[in-house]
Amino acid sequence: MTSIDLNADLGEGFGRWRLTDDERLLSVVTSANVACGFHAGDAVTMRQVCELAAGRGVRIGAQVSYRDLAGFGRRAMDVPPAELAAEVAYQIGALEIFARAAGTRVSYVKPHGALYNRVVHDEEQAGAVVEGVLLADAALPVLGLPGSRLLELAGKAGLPTVTEAFADRAYTDEGTLVPRGRDGAVVTDPEAVVARSVSLARAGTVTSHSGALVEVRARSLCLHGDTPGAVELARRVRARLVESGVRVEAFT
Repeated sequence: MTSIDLNADLGEGFGRWRLTDDERLLSVVTSANVACGFHAGDAVTMRQVCELAAGRGVRIGAQVSYRDLAGFGRRAMDVPPAELAAEVAYQIGALEIFARAAGTRVSYVKPHGALYNRVVHDEEQAGAVVEGVLLADAALPVLGLPGSRLLELAGKAGLPTVTEAFADRAYTDEGTLVPRGRDGAVVTDPEAVVARSVSLARAGTVTSHSGALVEVRARSLCLHGDTPGAVELARRVRARLVESGVRVEAFT
């Protein structure tokens, strides 16, 4: 039977501000990408999400980012490689404390936002992320875009790699994500998101922004938690996957 992991970005609040419905999303997804304080999140939020995830058997991933609270980690930044590596390790270590306190561990690492897109092609920045993961735990899987420099370098360094797809993001003909600043970068029609999820899981394909059929082989499917109706959409995606004969389970 075909199987796929469902992941979502969680813990994306700060102080009194909350963005994602962490508790309800954790009843749907199998992996949680937890913000580690650089683009969102704080110590209390990280601890709460780890406790909730552990209680539901959801895997915890460190969602590492550029240090960009004001821009939600979505602004282009040039960070020296040594500094970026240290900051990636720092974020993983901070989350690991709260994961252990909840009786579990950080199970994987996923870059966020501008960093995620940068390490698709930028070898220097991708190498810095890999170095940061190695500093924290040389056995941690790295989650990223198929064909990215990040996964290539992580694999060469001996780190497990996991490919990821996005049901609610538009793709280019080359299999990369359409930049968020462009019209149509985010797929907003719920039925389209559900249908794309099944196609990605069962056939490993998605229709690009131009209408071409693009191959995207992925072990994990990301469902964004900061979009309107995110919880209900996540439930619909999971239900349709199961109806289509896809087993939903964590990749770790």
